Amino acid sequence: MNTLGRTLFALGALGTATAGYSAGIERLNFTLRHTTLPVLPPDSARLRILHVSDLHMTPNQRSKQRWVAALDELAPDLVVNTGDNLAHPKAVPAALRALGPLLDRPGLFVFGSNDYYAPKPKNPARYLLPPSKTKRISGTPLPWGDLRAAMTEHGWLDLTHQRRELTVAGTPVHAAGLDDPHLKRDRYSRIAGAPPEEARLSLGVSHSPEPRVLDSFAADGYDLVLAGHTHGGQLRVPGYGALVTNCELDRERARGASTWGEHTHLHVSAGLGTSPYAPVRFACPPEATLLTLVPRPQDPSRAASESSGGTPFGAGTPIS
Repeated sequence: MNTLGRTLFALGALGTATAGYSAGIERLNFTLRHTTLPVLPPDSARLRILHVSDLHMTPNQRSKQRWVAALDELAPDLVVNTGDNLAHPKAVPAALRALGPLLDRPGLFVFGSNDYYAPKPKNPARYLLPPSKTKRISGTPLPWGDLRAAMTEHGWLDLTHQRRELTVAGTPVHAAGLDDPHLKRDRYSRIAGAPPEEARLSLGVSHSPEPRVLDSFAADGYDLVLAGHTHGGQLRVPGYGALVTNCELDRERARGASTWGEHTHLHVSAGLGTSPYAPVRFACPPEATLLTLVPRPQDPSRAASESSGGTPFGAGTPIS
């Protein structure tokens, strides 16, 4: 075999190994991230929020269901679900098995495009184009109404174009949310306005972290915005990061905590699933995040958020 032949063989073997790892190992390497965000007023008690997003559940994903259900052992003060729970017309029971124990805790949610419509095969190259240059391809409608009914029957609050007041672990919280900006269903005018002064935490919730949405929440003075949708890029290059975000958000904010404007913090979840037509992840394991909210430092120069990274653990393993 000549040099060119050996090189092509090596590249082919590397590509095969990478694809096998991305599809068979990393996409099942469910990871719990711990992030501390200084967003509360001085002298506030800490709050622990479990951020879950982008399950993309299909009926037979038993290991994912067990892993998500085990997150209840964290005993979060509040659960926030930022959408894209479904990936199959018969996935509602599977999603509810996963979320089941968490539904008995205080919870908030909005839906994403993959709650409303089933995924369809797509050319992966289209994700490399700017979102404004691509046409949305929607599949058959999904039974999102059944999922919503089960969530609300357990007491979770639907934030779709709603402003809500609730008390979480003794702390007054104001929360507001939008319908999916990725589908251009968001109508910020329905929730516009500053949060009430008595709220110790103001929380914005959106499936897709579109900058126009983040600008609006920041202009109204929200402390924290939670979103998903990006899958963290899904395929990341070590040392470079996400290749795409599948929205107008910049690549640097595709996953994890950042700031938006002078006051607002942003957390984007890389999510727990993928489309069944693109079941791969690389350098971006599926994740949920336990956010610990703490008082803002008196010194503004120390106000940057702190993240401790991810901790993989298997389904059913005690969570620490």
